Amino acid sequence: MTILLIALRILATLIILGATAWGSGLLFFRLTGTMASIAAVGFGIAGLGGAFGLWSGAARLPLSFAMIFVGLLGWWNGFAPAHDRAWIPELARLPSIAREGDMLTVSNLRNFNWRSESDYDERWETRRYDLSKVEGIDLFLSYWSGEAIAHLLVSFPFADQPPLTFSIEVRRETGEEWSALAGFFRSYEMAYVAAPERDLVGLRSHARKEDVRLFRIAATPAQARDVLLAYVADVNELAGRPRWYNTLTTNCTTVVYTLVGSVAPSWKFSLPLDPRVLLSGYLPGYLHRIGAVRTDIPLDELVRQARIGEKARAVSLDDPDFSKKIREGVPAARP
Repeated sequence: MTILLIALRILATLIILGATAWGSGLLFFRLTGTMASIAAVGFGIAGLGGAFGLWSGAARLPLSFAMIFVGLLGWWNGFAPAHDRAWIPELARLPSIAREGDMLTVSNLRNFNWRSESDYDERWETRRYDLSKVEGIDLFLSYWSGEAIAHLLVSFPFADQPPLTFSIEVRRETGEEWSALAGFFRSYEMAYVAAPERDLVGLRSHARKEDVRLFRIAATPAQARDVLLAYVADVNELAGRPRWYNTLTTNCTTVVYTLVGSVAPSWKFSLPLDPRVLLSGYLPGYLHRIGAVRTDIPLDELVRQARIGEKARAVSLDDPDFSKKIREGVPAARP
């Protein structure tokens, strides 16, 4: 057996094992009851048989597995995202944004009054924002389990009213539980939430008691408007056409990375790929590396000053100066 043939068989084996892991996961998370486990195990056995056949000379085994896998791909490709499901109340409506000149009208803006995760007052509003009054971009990272993963919120401060904040969410149905693994297999739709900070930040700081951190981004008002308009376009696209959430490729950081990347070329600014885009908890280090946050402050000190969770919990969510008070002591975007 030549070295080339061995290398090809190793490559084919890795492909089969990768397809086996993905297919077993798909069956496990998209089927229900004991059938899910039986199908996942059966597919796993078929995959191992296919890999064995590559080395034993039993060509029918990898060919049979390939046929089964193609059928599985056809089933997976038939899944279609939808807007009309029994969504949990806080994700029941998607925002849409109309633009007339410099004026943005945000419909289905969420402004819930959170007492706890399960005790809240529902409020959906329509608000108008003046693009010419956008002052910059702020990022909130909310940590709930270690340092590697955090939820990202993007907020746009305005000169004449409280900031407009966006969150990219897993749009869960009533009674549906979140699983990061299930998020790889078209199990959830994606949702945007447009809201004031008292809602999106308050949910995490007050109701969930998470470790919330705030970073001021070194963006000019013109750059902030570019990013906000990129959000407007994508918010409206999602409102018109549903989209799958994906734990790896379509999540709260990768979508933002794509949106900013779509406008960054006009700033003569590049966004290098970096694992910290996926491990969102480490995003501050990435922002520090590319100069998007204060680089005259050591990263550890910047992170320390960014922690606003305790400070935010000391401010009532009904306080009209909530957004102003949680920014006290946080380093400005520029020296």
